Amino acid sequence: MAWKRIIFFIFFISSIVQADEISLKKIVDLYDPWGSSFINKNEIILTEKEGEIKIVNINTKNIFNVEHNLNFLVDGQGGLLDILHKDKNIWISYTENRGDWKTSTSIARAKLNKKKLSFSNIFQAEPPIDSGYHFGSRLVIKDDFLYASAGERGGGMIAQDPTSHPGSIIRIHLDGSIPKDNPKFTGKDNWLPEIFQIGVRNPQGLFLSPFDQKVYMSNHGARGGDWFGEVKKGENYGWKILGWGGKNYSGTKIGPKWKPGFTKAIKYWVPSIAVSAITIYKGKEFEEWNGLALITSLKDMSLRSLDFSNLQDVKEKVIFKNQIGRIRDIQVHPTTGKIYFLTKDALWLMEKN
Repeated sequence: MAWKRIIFFIFFISSIVQADEISLKKIVDLYDPWGSSFINKNEIILTEKEGEIKIVNINTKNIFNVEHNLNFLVDGQGGLLDILHKDKNIWISYTENRGDWKTSTSIARAKLNKKKLSFSNIFQAEPPIDSGYHFGSRLVIKDDFLYASAGERGGGMIAQDPTSHPGSIIRIHLDGSIPKDNPKFTGKDNWLPEIFQIGVRNPQGLFLSPFDQKVYMSNHGARGGDWFGEVKKGENYGWKILGWGGKNYSGTKIGPKWKPGFTKAIKYWVPSIAVSAITIYKGKEFEEWNGLALITSLKDMSLRSLDFSNLQDVKEKVIFKNQIGRIRDIQVHPTTGKIYFLTKDALWLMEKN
């Protein structure tokens, strides 16, 4: 057993040294950025919540504004949200202006054009709601499917209503058409055809693991109850029957952390860390993190790693905290493995010294 302790000690010391070698560098200043995606090895396309779409050259630090035709409304937490590039196409989630201050978490698609993006809607969350809360929303592509998270807009139990989109995970084809194996067509007759899973509150992290090809997500609780878990077809995470360990902002109880019949998260945070974007790391720069979930946070401004290879013993480590501000998004460079963050007012790079 002594040799095992020696190996563990060496690994532990190595991990500390590697953490000490991390360097954080500001690339450019921005104004309330929200989502980002690499369009090539040198350029990131990103949204600013207030309505701008920009392309940043990470080498020259040049910023280019991109015109667009989205009918958006900035209302509370709403505006331009996530953005995703693949094969010279762009998908965006945003707060669509549906009239009379009613809005929806909507998704649009356009051909990549660095000067002007001409978007067409491929999804609108129904019903539109007069609320500036809990839009979600992240986008992930798996094969020919687009997964999207739609927040419950502060509506609580609407997340238990599969005839409404708010509070659910959406799964559609890349052109907006409906997959024929969605829950609606495989036993959940009363579900809307776009809905893949229900019972979420304000999910702002969504990522396809390159290791097991599963889609994972993160979700804001109320006062406590943030979580990280797997997207599962036809299942229910329980909001607002379950409180995931949290309470209402008034201090009153919501419900149990979990009970049978509902999807159980992989990791809960009580009190909340305001978990935002996530990634499952795969890259060269931080090879020791391959396969780990990297979790970003708004409230405590941290980056955390989760080793969830053993679901009975999930290991969490705080990589850094309170160094670059509230972290909204995370992207791994497709070739170098260096990590890029969007914070409240900037684009940042993390690499080894």
